Amino acid sequence: MLGTTVMTDDENHTTHFGFQTVPEGEKAGLVHGVFTRVASKYDVMNDLMSGGVHRLWKDAMMDWLAPRPGQRLLDVAGGTGDVAFRFLKRAPQASAVVLDMTESMLVAGRKRAEADRLAERLDWVVGDAMALPFPSNSFDTYTISFGIRNVTRIADALAEAFRVLRPGGRLMVLEFSRIPNDLMQKAYDLYSFNVIPVMGQVVTGDRDSYQYLVESIRKFPDQDTFAGMIRAAGFDQVKYRNMTMGVAALHSGWKI
Repeated sequence: MLGTTVMTDDENHTTHFGFQTVPEGEKAGLVHGVFTRVASKYDVMNDLMSGGVHRLWKDAMMDWLAPRPGQRLLDVAGGTGDVAFRFLKRAPQASAVVLDMTESMLVAGRKRAEADRLAERLDWVVGDAMALPFPSNSFDTYTISFGIRNVTRIADALAEAFRVLRPGGRLMVLEFSRIPNDLMQKAYDLYSFNVIPVMGQVVTGDRDSYQYLVESIRKFPDQDTFAGMIRAAGFDQVKYRNMTMGVAALHSGWKI
């Protein structure tokens, strides 16, 4: 009707996009824009920002996950395939689906050499972590690395993770977190806010996207709070391990 504005639930509710407050309905598009812009340099920037340590964190994730032959993995916000490639290399006859909301990230992943060697066991799907396009009880393992903090409603994503996992299935989340030592956290904040956006400008020509990524880390719940959210979604045996003194954390939970 002319002159009438209908507000959806997403427009009535707000969330954060970095340090900005935005309508829930806008966040996914804003996040999509960030990762579309950085897709071609995403892996290079991960190495530069972390000094390559993110690779050790992902290896530690696989050590704790202990992939087994024949398992089916769903890697959400899987982008360029880092976690899925590691999983498949450790588990013969296993298969994986990489899901990401940003098609250009998946395209970058398919161009990697590992994608050709593992193509028969690997699928790439554009989709939303809050509304997964898969039947219930479809996967043995659900992983998400450095992606859960970008989801508009984290509780909805965790509920979807629980839904698509089979009984006995496992959730594992790798995400930036909080350093328990205040002085060390302040030093890390100085590095993050003063170095990473500048690095993003130099390498990708996009300072704003990396400013958002730094801010989004600070808005993410601490280890204990996030572990509580995983339990609230229905998971049991919820535990976490700090990586590099708490710069990142690995969270594990089981669908019993």
